[in-house]
Amino acid sequence: MAEHEEKHEESLMEKLAEKIHRHDSSSSSSDSDDDKPSESSTKAKVFRLFGRERPVYHVFGGGKPADIFLWRDKKVSAGALGVVTVIWVLFELLEYYLLTLVCHLLILALAILFLWSNATTFINKSPPRIPEVQIPKEPVLEFAQALRFEINQAFAVLRDIASGRDLKKFLSVIAGLWVLSIVGSWCNFLTLFYIVFVLLHTVPVVYEKYEDKVDPFAEKAMHEIKKQYAVFDAKVLSKIPRGPLKEKKKD
Repeated sequence: MAEHEEKHEESLMEKLAEKIHRHDSSSSSSDSDDDKPSESSTKAKVFRLFGRERPVYHVFGGGKPADIFLWRDKKVSAGALGVVTVIWVLFELLEYYLLTLVCHLLILALAILFLWSNATTFINKSPPRIPEVQIPKEPVLEFAQALRFEINQAFAVLRDIASGRDLKKFLSVIAGLWVLSIVGSWCNFLTLFYIVFVLLHTVPVVYEKYEDKVDPFAEKAMHEIKKQYAVFDAKVLSKIPRGPLKEKKKD
């Protein structure tokens, strides 16, 4: 009987030890699981250019525009860049005019279709099927609504800047317009449009490829800019007299 009781006590001790071991392993696994969100949260706090929280593909809205600018569809991207390059060469380098180009293209198209339609009567073939072209209503209305929304947003931003509520935004917009005016004096609108189009086809795809290397340099640059702005604010901007809107806002 004594041996039986000793064996029973040993089995109970073994069961208790197993339970304690399982509890420790489960607690350690739960602690490791708790550590995972902290690691992911630290990764989520990594500096990204312009404060973005989404991938570059989603910043461009996804879909076809993002596929074109990020070269997801290389044929379409190369075709769009080629068409814009041809237009820039025609109007800028060869000094072609838009109205002249449109008229010459229409003359060529109408002459080919006219001769083709008359030639079919002599060679006993069916005339060419000229499609009926009509501008659909819905895309035009959607484009007009989107354009209207953007224009209203721009007017709202300009009104907010002109009201004198945000000096930092006012100075940034003035600086941007001043830089744009200098760039506009160097080249005409078509060349500027072509440069912007080429940049949209090159800079985003390069940044997406090397964003882990670019973002640290951008973080240092932004930190330095904020530091210099703080010095400029303390020495210059803080000494500018406050307007009536600022006084009302304080009251």
